[in-house]
Amino acid sequence: MDAPLKPRLCATAAAALGAGVVSMTTIGPALAINEVHDEIQVYNAEIAEVGQWVYEQHLNYAAVGQTQPEFPGGFISNRSLQGTPEFAYGVTKWWEAGFYLPFAVNGAGESYSEGAKIRSLFVVPDAAKRSFFYGVNFELGYAMPQFAPTPWNLEIRPIIGVRNAEWELIANPIVDVGFGPGGEADFAPALRLARKLGEDRFIGLEYYTDFGKIGDFLPLRQQYQELYVVTDFKVKGVDVELGVGHGFTPGSDGLILKAIIGYAFPVVGKGEDGGSAQATPLALSQSTRSWQNAWSMK
Repeated sequence: MDAPLKPRLCATAAAALGAGVVSMTTIGPALAINEVHDEIQVYNAEIAEVGQWVYEQHLNYAAVGQTQPEFPGGFISNRSLQGTPEFAYGVTKWWEAGFYLPFAVNGAGESYSEGAKIRSLFVVPDAAKRSFFYGVNFELGYAMPQFAPTPWNLEIRPIIGVRNAEWELIANPIVDVGFGPGGEADFAPALRLARKLGEDRFIGLEYYTDFGKIGDFLPLRQQYQELYVVTDFKVKGVDVELGVGHGFTPGSDGLILKAIIGYAFPVVGKGEDGGSAQATPLALSQSTRSWQNAWSMK
């Protein structure tokens, strides 16, 4: 090789290496570490009554989201709609079981199944009536390749909360565990502070984070850090939560809209007053017989 070519090759290689470093520095921190938002919710330890089915529909729209995947081939959140139909059943006063069928629609209008999840929620009985309440939720999920680097994942969600007549403060220090090659245990806590405005009406703030791998947290720019303004209310027996969120790091979505709509079905065999549903027909039958006897006496 001619001597004059060597400096030019070295300079070209150095320039390419420098460009690669700049690209990694610029693009790397902008990658989100958690773009799957099929459920954005702080658990409050309240569960279905024994024998009761509850349905919730979660919907989350990333109006300004990530434009790069979290991992090669991963889902891109920008202008995407993600949601979860959730079914839950009250097994005992302290145990609720449920399952999910999450889905997603990307910015191009293409629909995806995210997989499926099952969960077991264990709480202190009558959590809704307590000033201090607690519980833990275990959620085992199978994710499609676009939504997680490992197919099998386990979410461990402790629930710790306090409330009085006007305020409630709830923490969910979540640990997400991925199984198999590439899996890790991430710390992703969530926090809620809400003010009660009246019967079944709240307004508050919810904060969601994902610090990354436990023992090796990501730099702040790559962490998921989002704050939501939320409101909760009830309309004719239907529970509604609406929220608007904003991300504070390049690893977060910029603007997210969320909604949760839930309905608790009546317990089979139980009347609205808490008694047996058979009590009313029996009472009507006895009243009818008394009225007929009185009429025949006339």
